[in-house]
Amino acid sequence: MELRELKSFLKIMELESFSRAAKELGYSQSALSVQIHSLENELGVRLFDRLGKQVTLTPPGRQLARRVLPILQEVEELENVMHNRPPAEALRIGMIESLCKAHMPQVMDYVCRNLPQLHITITIDSPSVLLDALNHNKVDLVYVLDKPLYDGKWEKVFQKQENIVFVCSVDSPLAREKDLKLDQVIRQPFFLTEKADNYRLSLDQQLAARQLALNPILEVSDTGFILDMVQRGLGLSFLPQYVVENSPYRDRLQILQVKDFHMHMYRQLFYHKDKWLTQAMKVFLRLALRENPPDKGENPPDFSWNREKDSCTDKGSMI
Repeated sequence: MELRELKSFLKIMELESFSRAAKELGYSQSALSVQIHSLENELGVRLFDRLGKQVTLTPPGRQLARRVLPILQEVEELENVMHNRPPAEALRIGMIESLCKAHMPQVMDYVCRNLPQLHITITIDSPSVLLDALNHNKVDLVYVLDKPLYDGKWEKVFQKQENIVFVCSVDSPLAREKDLKLDQVIRQPFFLTEKADNYRLSLDQQLAARQLALNPILEVSDTGFILDMVQRGLGLSFLPQYVVENSPYRDRLQILQVKDFHMHMYRQLFYHKDKWLTQAMKVFLRLALRENPPDKGENPPDFSWNREKDSCTDKGSMI
């Protein structure tokens, strides 16, 4: 088998399309089909199921993908050594906006000081879109806030509970209330994220179950802008607690204790089970596990890496 055949095989797997893979690789579709047919004949197995325009891996195809990814990684590193090029370290992370704003500045501070060759690309979108990108190898890791999510194709590195809270200005009369009730809170003006956001959607659903509704005066995706409006005393909001605690306005904000309403969601970090763990992924995963250790009785996964110095020992919360 030839390296070009293996690279073509992986590109078809990534794009789930012979035509798109051929265009990206610079082949005609017929030439790409000949390569895959040759590879299938040599291995004596069928690698793809072709159902109309949909292309999916067969079980032998999935097994080949798991074995080919590390081989091509080694080939790329060998080519870099032979050409006296430092190995390129790249990491593609899919995140929701609130987690990115709360945690990535500290991560980038660490990367700039300790891993200057590492290039990070961050994709901001909803959990469903990001997890679909993970399935199609468009991102290496996905970090989201949602209800507990499960899929046999994913490895979940950790799952940590987060409170979703009502927040007001410290100058609001509600900030001094001790026994607030939900119907009292939702009568206030509100600045909320858009309805597609998972915690906003969950809030609307729980209110509807109580035959209640909330009509905000403004809906916007920018949580920084929302908290600016809240700290000015113009209204309330409903956000993850970590967003409030990491806000530059945190000294002007008050989390409300609403005795008849509580909501939790979970920070979750995923990678695909068939994904070859690059050194860059292992660094990020070790940082993540250091800041989010397994619960008692759980065995932490091993994300060891091959540098002489383990630079993941600095103190300070990042992930």
